[in-house]
Amino acid sequence: MNSKMKAKLKITALQLPLFWENAVENRAYIDRHFNALSPETDIVLLPELFSSGFTMNVHSVSESMEGTTIQWMQSWATQLDLVLGGSLVIEEEGKFFNRLVMVGPEGLLAHYDKRHTFTLAGEDKAYTSGTNSGLFEYKGWQICLRICYDLRFPVWNRNTTDYDLLIFVANWPSPRINAWDTLLQARAIENMSFVVGVNRVGTDEKGLDYPGHSAIYNPLGKLITEKISAKEEALTADLDYLELQALRKQLRFLEDRDNFDLY
Repeated sequence: MNSKMKAKLKITALQLPLFWENAVENRAYIDRHFNALSPETDIVLLPELFSSGFTMNVHSVSESMEGTTIQWMQSWATQLDLVLGGSLVIEEEGKFFNRLVMVGPEGLLAHYDKRHTFTLAGEDKAYTSGTNSGLFEYKGWQICLRICYDLRFPVWNRNTTDYDLLIFVANWPSPRINAWDTLLQARAIENMSFVVGVNRVGTDEKGLDYPGHSAIYNPLGKLITEKISAKEEALTADLDYLELQALRKQLRFLEDRDNFDLY
């Protein structure tokens, strides 16, 4: 463990309802949750498309990387001295991305553009598929970012880079919530990594119900948040780097992983 490494990360997933295509109302609603955070919090995560809900009306809700919502994220990250992450609709050069942005007190840390757009909802027609890795370092931890539908593609999530923490933000509906629960746990087990998944609650404009089930798993797939819930709430856990390394040293499964390249 190097001198820059923080041995434990306190991470909070905010499981929230979202207001349809209303960034102003969403930001104001989320504001109320920030004041209740522990001062020791390192990372706070918001659901997928937290400023708008899972909409295909990208022209109506998109922002730039210098827009109001990114500035709002920056303000809170600075005020609370933590990293704040969530995805929103970003426009660049006439293209629209479902972009997971991580902002810290000193500015942007990283972003990830959703690679697997959800074809069943027509996301592939409204959004451009991302090509970047979603990997970054924070306080000595190697972190990998992913969004919702990416969860179903184990090859894309495969831990070939020795990341320590895999993050998913989502709008995952009730009819398929068993897949969410199962695949989150599987991604932790097969990648010997901590996994955090944050999903929204409530009902959207299209009548889809979202049951939460946000969760944090350890590298053996053990749930380390208190429970699986369908209510609005904050779920917090401490991630222990020494525990992670001890498990990887004891159980050397990653050493037997396959080598491959993605194109």
